Formats: sequence, structure tokens, C-alpha cells
Amino acid sequence: MAEIQDSQWPLWEVFIQANPGIPHKHAGSVHAPDKEIALTNARDVYTRRKEGTSIWVVPSDRIVASNPNDCDMLFDPANDKIYRHPTFYTMPEGAVGI
Repeated sequence: MAEIQDSQWPLWEVFIQANPGIPHKHAGSVHAPDKEIALTNARDVYTRRKEGTSIWVVPSDRIVASNPNDCDMLFDPANDKIYRHPTFYTMPEGAVGI
């Protein structure tokens, strides 16, 4: 039995910034042979109604993600780091808290 070759272009992840000064948000993915066409495809697919002010495209195979099984190690509670808790500090008299 012959192996089936993947004939699709590489996958790119698309991030859109809706307005200046706010973070880019993941909008979806597009296939493209290079970054210029990925940017054009992302614009055509995700900003048809001028929803964005900036587009980022990132090759999907370049994204590195943490393993959910490692969450305890990566997101260790900071209970042993009292300086991270607001109770470590005392408010000076007359200061207004937020």
C-alpha cells in the first residue's frame, strides 16, 4: 500500500490586534507556502470587515507549548513566597489602597 503524501501548504497561526494598544488574540489558522502569502491569506480570511489594526502570522510548527501534566511544576503556588502576597506589606498611615 502506497503512503499518502500531505500536499497542503504549511500551517500558520493567525493573531489579530483589534485596536492599537491592546493584545493580539488568536484568530485561527491558514495554510500558505511562505510568510507573505500567510499574511495575505490571514487578512483575507480574518479581517474582511476591517476588524484589525495588526496581524501576526506564526508557523504552527514553531510554537512551543507546555504539557498540561507539568502544570504543578510550571505554575507552582507561591505560598512559600510571601513577598508575592499583598499581606506581606503594611500600608502607611494615610495611604489609600486601590
